Amino acid sequence: MMNTSSASRPDLRAAGAAGVTVVMWASAFVSIRSAGAEYSPGALALGRLLVGAVVLGLICLVRREGLPPRAAWPGIAISGLLWFGFYSVVLSWGEQQVDAGTAALVVNTGPILIALLGARLLGDPMPPRLLAGMAVSFAGAVTVGLSMSGEGGSSVLGVVLCLLAAIGYAGGAVAQKPALGHASALQVTTYGCLVGAALCLPFAGQLVDDAARASLSATLNLVYLGVFSLALAFTTWAYALARTTASRMGATTYAVPALVVLMSWLALGEVPGLLTLAGGLLCLAGVAVSRSRTRSARVVASVPRPEQTRESA
Repeated sequence: MMNTSSASRPDLRAAGAAGVTVVMWASAFVSIRSAGAEYSPGALALGRLLVGAVVLGLICLVRREGLPPRAAWPGIAISGLLWFGFYSVVLSWGEQQVDAGTAALVVNTGPILIALLGARLLGDPMPPRLLAGMAVSFAGAVTVGLSMSGEGGSSVLGVVLCLLAAIGYAGGAVAQKPALGHASALQVTTYGCLVGAALCLPFAGQLVDDAARASLSATLNLVYLGVFSLALAFTTWAYALARTTASRMGATTYAVPALVVLMSWLALGEVPGLLTLAGGLLCLAGVAVSRSRTRSARVVASVPRPEQTRESA
């Protein structure tokens, strides 16, 4: 008979890793908002990627991790370009236009996009609830944009940029999944970070200029972003993603907006307006609808399979 405690231990470790990721990513929205006052979007993205690459590279040397297998490189390259590179730049830019809580609310339409891409690229089913959830979340994103429109066109631009960040996040997450079947979480994260840093190298001049003028607190925020919200959080994400599906991992980020609103209130004194919060709740409600199952599906899932019955016997 199978040992239940030993079987559940990997699940607990994956859940713990996902929890670390959620907290670190929530804090990243606040740090980006803070550092973005003194660092331009491209410079901030390149700076955190370089810091993360150094930290991850040192860990790879200590652990003697070699190059990823050739089969893992397509997923690493795509996730590096879309998630580590493109996402970092447009999110940093977007957070110069909108507050951290609003950015987190809009970016967290990503899980729906992950499910949609998984259906198209990986052959996952796309039930009606997914389509309904996408419609609700889109309505939420529009509401957020309209709520910010009174503050000027730049705020609407910020919402659009955050939506683009969500697309980059979703594409990178889906691309990572097959790569993790061939390489370790550390390898996928390290080399994805290097690809993203290479994409952002044109911002090197801006990074040098901004770092020379930036305050110590802004630079420490940049370093924090590279060490914790990138090197640590992306590695724990990849570790958990290797042990579950992309859609399921996307669902773990539902808690990020609430944590960001709390953190930004404590650290920055920022709280989104009521209409903005309502739009954000619509975004999250759409995600919840898309991830819910019908009653018949829950009943089927609760019926033990024959092999499970024999094992328990």
